Amino acid sequence: MPKKILISNVLPSESRSMIPSDYAVDYNDTDTPLAKADLMRRLADRDALICHIISTIDEEVVAAAPGLKAICNVAVGFNNIDVAACRKRGIVVTNTPDVLTETTADFAWALLMAAARRVVEADRFARSGQWTRWQWDLLWGNDVYGKTLGIIGFGRIGRAVARRALGFNMRVLYHDTVRADAAAERELRASYVERDTLLRESDFVSLHTLFVPETKHLLNERTLKLMKKTAIVVNAARGPIVDEAALVRALKEGWIAGAGLDVFEEEPKIHPGLLALTNVTVAPHIASASLDTRLAMANLAVRNCVAVLQGKPPITPVS
Repeated sequence: MPKKILISNVLPSESRSMIPSDYAVDYNDTDTPLAKADLMRRLADRDALICHIISTIDEEVVAAAPGLKAICNVAVGFNNIDVAACRKRGIVVTNTPDVLTETTADFAWALLMAAARRVVEADRFARSGQWTRWQWDLLWGNDVYGKTLGIIGFGRIGRAVARRALGFNMRVLYHDTVRADAAAERELRASYVERDTLLRESDFVSLHTLFVPETKHLLNERTLKLMKKTAIVVNAARGPIVDEAALVRALKEGWIAGAGLDVFEEEPKIHPGLLALTNVTVAPHIASASLDTRLAMANLAVRNCVAVLQGKPPITPVS
């Protein structure tokens, strides 16, 4: 019997060509998520699923596929998958870490710089025809060089963000559930502090933690009020880490100065309060959206899938 795979959303042809020719592949070649009933129907007789973060794989979906051996997410995050339900059924779950680390760190910095120097506002102003003369106080922003950067979540991406801060001679604070080793702290000139201390002392706070129940609304009314009035928040992790309603109030009422956001609580919906503000830079979840990186992510997901179906260890299993 040939192995059977469902690819639930668009995947590059180069990546799909890595699947052995004798495998039976059901392929949804669109960016539209399959309706749950359709997903369950098409997954029922499959051995593996290759999916994106837009596919919700809950216990009901997993139960509908008794022969499923692997779920391979084309993302570093995996909060769209009920990993516990998969583990109970012996289903291997994989993600795509490492290959998007540098690109995501680059984009976090793009958001940080754009928010700090009001780049989006400046672009709109320059295009609008309002710029008719030099002005002393036109679009003043915040300096980055020599400031304090606080990083919440000090895994691969958090450390890559910290590495870039060296070029800006920044003081780097970090908080994580697991403290980094002394060598990493020395290399990145990063100091471990408690989360509230980080929020109080940082000029920029960049979020790179996993989204788990404990990190939902990690930034909320209480924690946002701890921050400097001149501080800027960057979120290129997961939307629900930030309470968007509280963030809107913080930005409107001046608890903090600005924000750069690539992710949102109810994507693709964005809180209307955020859209009405000029001191927030928003992007449509594109931190890993470079040609090389997205192709590498897709290739890794396929390699994970094929490895499991061939009885080999997965390359990047979710632990």
